[in-house]
Amino acid sequence: MNNQYYLSQLTNDELMLVNSEVQKRKKSAAVAYILCVLLGTLGGHRYYMNKIGSAIAMTLISVLTFGFGLIVTGIWTIVDLFLIAGWLQEDQNSVEEEAAKEVLSRRGMPNNNFAGQAGPYANQAYTSNVNGQPMGNPNSTNNNQDQNQY
Repeated sequence: MNNQYYLSQLTNDELMLVNSEVQKRKKSAAVAYILCVLLGTLGGHRYYMNKIGSAIAMTLISVLTFGFGLIVTGIWTIVDLFLIAGWLQEDQNSVEEEAAKEVLSRRGMPNNNFAGQAGPYANQAYTSNVNGQPMGNPNSTNNNQDQNQY
């Protein structure tokens, strides 16, 4: 998976945003290896890496064989110790691609920040009612004209 195409279309600010999203969303190497060492024969590390089918297989082999399958899953776990680094790289690449696509898709969208809203109607939030008539200050106690209209 090569993300250079998406990354080449981003500005420096957008690249910084993508990198921060990657750091937040990517899987932790420490967690993956700790799960592999502590719960490897039950497939704990595979559940964490979203390899659910093989994780269920490891769990079932370990549990349903009353411990005799631990030899098989133990060897499988040792092999997985060498595979985790590649899985982590694949995860980081997919998170990076997803974040870059999200930034590119939002590039043309208007900013919906209501606190700093701009536009022709930005200052009319409390200045007129549905009919376009002045309402007065909604926080004041002397709004009898508005209360009598309804």
